[in-house]
Amino acid sequence: MIPIQTFANGTDWADACATLLVDTLGQALTETGRATFAGSGGSTPSPIYARMAEADLDWSRTAVTLIDERYVPETSPDSNAALLKRTLLTGPAAAATFVPLYHAEVTVDRAAARAAQTLAPHGRLDAVLLGMGEDGHICSMFPHSPTLKTLLSPALKPTVLGVPKGRDGLAPSLERLSINLPYLMQARRVVLALTGTAKRDVFEREAIGDPAIQPIAALIAAKVPLDVLWTEKA
Repeated sequence: MIPIQTFANGTDWADACATLLVDTLGQALTETGRATFAGSGGSTPSPIYARMAEADLDWSRTAVTLIDERYVPETSPDSNAALLKRTLLTGPAAAATFVPLYHAEVTVDRAAARAAQTLAPHGRLDAVLLGMGEDGHICSMFPHSPTLKTLLSPALKPTVLGVPKGRDGLAPSLERLSINLPYLMQARRVVLALTGTAKRDVFEREAIGDPAIQPIAALIAAKVPLDVLWTEKA
């Protein structure tokens, strides 16, 4: 079982998440002269992004992308890119280069192929911020999705894949784009930021599951450099 770092309050939790991510980006900048960060959408990471945005980093040599994205343009309220630009790419961090996953194409699979080509020149992901849904999904690796096993295959090269809309009421409600497990396997550090008792219980259950179909178990089986940080209420 991966140890869970527990914090008494959301302030300390967000500070610790941001510190781990910023320190990792700083290490990459020192060692290679460049760094790449991949963030998640949703409301949970907003306080983490606010702290990262003010970090004393050479953001001009830092690329910022997403772990997944809904297949919608930035003008949509569902866009993770729009969220990231509002919360992270401000202040000093506005100097970073944003690498979107969304591209307007005929199909989500064509858009994913283009996203993969755009992201590839930036190399490995240095620091990654993950969230987790109460169904155990990370990125857009949803239970029962026809793309799940491919996204979780450790034998593939790092890439971006299209994720179809769920059928019969299953998630996701919109087509999506998602990085795959090998991108996480090659990262310097992956921070999984969790809040609430329900998600802690889900993590502990999923961690001992089947790596072929349960993303948390796949992270552990693939020895992803994972830090799990939890607080009851952010």
